[in-house]
Amino acid sequence: MIDWFEALVLGVVQGATEYLPVSSSGHLVIFQHLFGLDEPALLFDIVLHVATLLAVLWYYRQDIADLIGQSLAAVRSLKRGASWAQTQIDYPSFRLAWLIILGTVPTALIGITLQDTFEALFGSLHTVGIMLCVTGFILLLTRFGSRGTRGVGQMRPVDALLIGLVQGLAITPGISRSGSTIAVALLLGIEKETAARYSFLLSVPSIFGALLLKIDDGGESIGTAATSVGFVAALVTGYLCLALLVQLVKRGKLAWFAPYCFVAGVFALALARQL
Repeated sequence: MIDWFEALVLGVVQGATEYLPVSSSGHLVIFQHLFGLDEPALLFDIVLHVATLLAVLWYYRQDIADLIGQSLAAVRSLKRGASWAQTQIDYPSFRLAWLIILGTVPTALIGITLQDTFEALFGSLHTVGIMLCVTGFILLLTRFGSRGTRGVGQMRPVDALLIGLVQGLAITPGISRSGSTIAVALLLGIEKETAARYSFLLSVPSIFGALLLKIDDGGESIGTAATSVGFVAALVTGYLCLALLVQLVKRGKLAWFAPYCFVAGVFALALARQL
């Protein structure tokens, strides 16, 4: 049973690391070991992910409204005989919507086919330590690819597929989803703000799909107080850290998080030797 203090800490950790490029899954594994929680509380984990999902939905609420509105308008335009190419020009948010759908395909395929393989890694602090160091190297690479100029209109289908592939591989605990997807987008020459926006909007169907898989597995009951504390902590922290990272990406400072990932990775490896 998780008490309110553990719920608070895990909520803050989930909220901060879900969007900061330091791997939420890796940090949750570390803190669960520190708290002596051999198995994660599945229902509590779902609650934390719902909180961070709501944070990104609220932050990008206008973009999501545009995605829905322009997609409906674009479908009507296509039915009237408009060309696919012209429709994407007339409705840029519709283009973004189908690029998100395209990027979700490799993520979904990896998540569904390799789910058991990745879940087996969640008990390994050694894996988390190594992958956190890998995340650090990925973030350092952004120093060489943060001057892209391509916006949504210039993004190619192959860009969406590659970013979606990286997002799927980021299921590995210790690999940052936000860090790896934004880094790949920047290295592909995509403009900073577009890279961040695409990465976080792409996370919405990914997080939602993961929640459906976890809910289908069921979960144990936990205290209402602990659940509420964890939810609020993850929601508030997640929103603030999302806003912070977007600003840092715009300023080309994603690599700032690399040293922390190296330190966290070494700590996880040292902890693994002690346990």
